[in-house]
Amino acid sequence: MKKITPLTLFLALSISVSAQHQNHQPQADTSKTAVKPKSPKMTAMTMVGTNHVHVDYGSPSVRGRNIWNGLVAYNQVWSSGAHKATWIDFGQDILVEGKVIPKGKYGFFTIPGKETWTLILSKTWDMHLADDYKEENDIIRIKVKPIKSETLVEALTYQVLPINAKKGKIKLSWEYLSVEFPFKNK
Repeated sequence: MKKITPLTLFLALSISVSAQHQNHQPQADTSKTAVKPKSPKMTAMTMVGTNHVHVDYGSPSVRGRNIWNGLVAYNQVWSSGAHKATWIDFGQDILVEGKVIPKGKYGFFTIPGKETWTLILSKTWDMHLADDYKEENDIIRIKVKPIKSETLVEALTYQVLPINAKKGKIKLSWEYLSVEFPFKNK
């Protein structure tokens, strides 16, 4: 029986570790046919005082399409993004319209309308689009008026905007419209 020396053991482990690292390195796509996704996954996040607020969404582009009451139907629940439902994570409890929203992750849905929109925070955040949306899981519904703009926002964009150390707002902008809701850290 052969003796395993410390040097032999060290070399064997080094080769094994080196081989494992090579297998887990990301590979660059060197082909010229790589296509950027039409609705890339995006995030918007910032600190509002001591509260870390994070929005995760798929960002479709207008690409010449009719968006409101076209691609996105009026008076129907929309996942407010592409691919998977948009979610918002609050690092601490907040107040929205006087209601306490406990810290955590929530699905963000909207019901667009011509004159008013309903913005929804739902207990259910991990779903494909609005396929499994259930109204009974709503934490809060907020009625807002869309804000019209002269400037085209080509790709759906979310912003978390601090107002001061205690207050902020979350804003969704796409095409020539935006909607937003304010919140206050508890």
